[in-house]
Amino acid sequence: MKGVLLSGGTGSRLRPITHTGPKQLVPVANKPVLEYAIEDLKEAGVTEIGVVLGHKGREEIQELLGDGSKYGVDITYIVQGNPLGLAHAAGCARDFVGDDDFVMYLGDNILKQGISELVESFQQGDYGAGIALQEVDNPTQFGIANVDDDGNVTELIEKPDDPPTNLALIGIYVFSNAVFDVIERLEPSWRGELEITDAIQTLLEDGNAINSHVVRGWWKDTGKPEDILEANRLVLEDKDLAREGRIDPGATVQGRVELHETATIEAGATVRGPVSIAENSVIESGTYVGPYTSIGPNSTLEGVHLENSVVIGDSTISTTGKIVDSLLGRGANVGRADELLPEGRRLVVGENSQLKL
Repeated sequence: MKGVLLSGGTGSRLRPITHTGPKQLVPVANKPVLEYAIEDLKEAGVTEIGVVLGHKGREEIQELLGDGSKYGVDITYIVQGNPLGLAHAAGCARDFVGDDDFVMYLGDNILKQGISELVESFQQGDYGAGIALQEVDNPTQFGIANVDDDGNVTELIEKPDDPPTNLALIGIYVFSNAVFDVIERLEPSWRGELEITDAIQTLLEDGNAINSHVVRGWWKDTGKPEDILEANRLVLEDKDLAREGRIDPGATVQGRVELHETATIEAGATVRGPVSIAENSVIESGTYVGPYTSIGPNSTLEGVHLENSVVIGDSTISTTGKIVDSLLGRGANVGRADELLPEGRRLVVGENSQLKL
């Protein structure tokens, strides 16, 4: 079985963060989102992975992943070009997949339990496809599946006004080779795209059994700033966090804190976990870093109160006052303003921005 990892898309919901880079490289707990998908595929025994690229961010993604050897996998790059739908992206991988079955994984997804159970469930039967599902509170915003008592899918509906269930497709699929012929027969939807739900529904109508697996634990689509912050919180709650860096006498460190061996927490600073602090970052005296915060590499925090936030890296934050629930792009510089302002700012700051607070 092979893997097809979708890494195109424009990341419009994450602007301004994605004006200068692909959404799949935004870090969660100081690791790019795309790396979580690679790890899930490898854990499920899928080591031949085709990474589907769009127009944006090709070079950055290829620079990060390389040939896959540092992850213990073999990566082939596939250029989709314009994003014409998930089924179109899958069809672009036909030559790479060959006669094999394959897992298709949307590269901006993170889920707690991985995909091994989904893959194993598909392999135990004779299926045209297998889909990962999760119960959601807002089923009108998702593709929804009807499932019988044996877990077989009987119907798929894209964003229904009156959903028959709350079982949503979450962007991870397993396909037999039969899907490629189906994709060639698809007509674009009203959005002008080839929809993956239409492909699966056609497989079903052609007489193929469609397996389903309901995902246990959390799942996040990291397409919006608030989703990045929530995923960061969830990952930090579960992750083993090791303190390997320097903690000066007089610093206060409580709870689980991941501190890179080249990072420093200076005397007079307070860090309360769960927190991740990446390489070459310094938490200076008078700074408070609160729970569910990730500080990216080469960053300096001075005198700020920061919590439940993600600092992507290469940043200097020297404002006084409180910053919460914020996503700060790479190279952001947040300094002090002369006048007094209300406390408790919530920010989404793009790459290389300059702010005074």
